[in-house]
Amino acid sequence: MPPCIRLAMAGDEALFERVHPDVFDEQVDPELTRAFLAAPHLNIALAIQGDLTVGMCSGVVYHHPDKPPQWWVNEIGVAAPWRRQRLATRLVETCITEALRQGCSEIWVVADPTPMAEGFWQSLGWARTGERLAMFSRRLVA
Repeated sequence: MPPCIRLAMAGDEALFERVHPDVFDEQVDPELTRAFLAAPHLNIALAIQGDLTVGMCSGVVYHHPDKPPQWWVNEIGVAAPWRRQRLATRLVETCITEALRQGCSEIWVVADPTPMAEGFWQSLGWARTGERLAMFSRRLVA
């Protein structure tokens, strides 16, 4: 039986207690999970096999003064044993459905322009709109 896909909401913290180590970059923190699920503009679709979370796609409903709401796909992760089974596609499709429900006019992602990333997003019918990716960050210390 394939994993079920669902959007996590406040009160679904237990879904983050058993997560395959390939899904997130770091260990899931219960306090951060509670804060994430409580924020109305943050969203996450989960792939669940039995009681194990094996995939996720997180997104932000992005509001700006000169644009209607848009959905930014922040991160996607699928555990190795479940890859190449359309799980990432199903996670993104769930996010698209929720983005439409929330009145978003567009859904977008910023990804490293690797053949794997380009192949995945183009297989979903997404158009590449940029040529290069440069990320800048600054550590904040109080």
